[in-house]
Amino acid sequence: MLDLYEHTALECSKLITRRYSTSFSLGIRTLHKRFHAPIYAIYGFVRYADEIVDTFHEHDKKQLLERFRADTYRAIEEGISLNPVLHSFQWVVRRYGIERPLIDAFLHSMEMDLWLKRCDRQSYETYIYGSAEVVGLMCLRVFCEGDQVLYDLLKEPARRLGAAFQKINFLRDLRSDYVERGRTYFPNIDFEHFSEDEKKQIEAEIAADFQAGYEGICHLPEGTRLGVYLAYVYYTKLFDKIRKLPASTIMQERVRVPNLHKFLLLAGSYLKNLFVGFPQKNSFLQEAQSVQG
Repeated sequence: MLDLYEHTALECSKLITRRYSTSFSLGIRTLHKRFHAPIYAIYGFVRYADEIVDTFHEHDKKQLLERFRADTYRAIEEGISLNPVLHSFQWVVRRYGIERPLIDAFLHSMEMDLWLKRCDRQSYETYIYGSAEVVGLMCLRVFCEGDQVLYDLLKEPARRLGAAFQKINFLRDLRSDYVERGRTYFPNIDFEHFSEDEKKQIEAEIAADFQAGYEGICHLPEGTRLGVYLAYVYYTKLFDKIRKLPASTIMQERVRVPNLHKFLLLAGSYLKNLFVGFPQKNSFLQEAQSVQG
């Protein structure tokens, strides 16, 4: 019966992923089947932690997060939880050897969201590491399946790719983070006077992260590469839309890729990979860098 409970808990994480993120769900479906459950489990965990700090405004968020943290570590220690999201997460942590410091850093970044309003360079880098880079490292632990040499080789590119994704999220959500939550993540940026030069500096930083991250994608194991590449394609498309808009527009509206366009984009990339092969050169970033140059 434990197998039934475990399967049901993992199905809960799958449902959470599909309800919250169409693009992430599409990417997971292109992974080899053996990677589906563990990646759903990671996403379910990080999504619900994020919900605590960003959504539950009528409740004591600090207390909820402390309880979530304690329940997480208890689940990992005991190998079971009656919370299906935490049961799924402890399963993937124990099975793939996800390190405690990665979990600590992630939960610390969620705690930062409870009090952080303006970042300096150190808090900015700490937050990006905990909220994005370590999530990529958790997934990399799954993808490498115990191959420490491969993990060490791909660790830095995985961090850079996660950082690129998060910085694009920051740009996309610049207005809502400031107006609804009172946060500005980019250091030394005045939201009221966000300039074109500041926007270009951020974009150059993202392009460099993308370049490093893409090189890692090319060396991922079979069965994982395409799923990560599809996430990369989606974010580069979103990045392209942001680059073409003036800073004043970014401050006024949330840039997005419509679901239909998102699906066609990802499906097209999948078919191109299937019939042409995985692209070995990062043509998008070459174009972006030539424009910025």
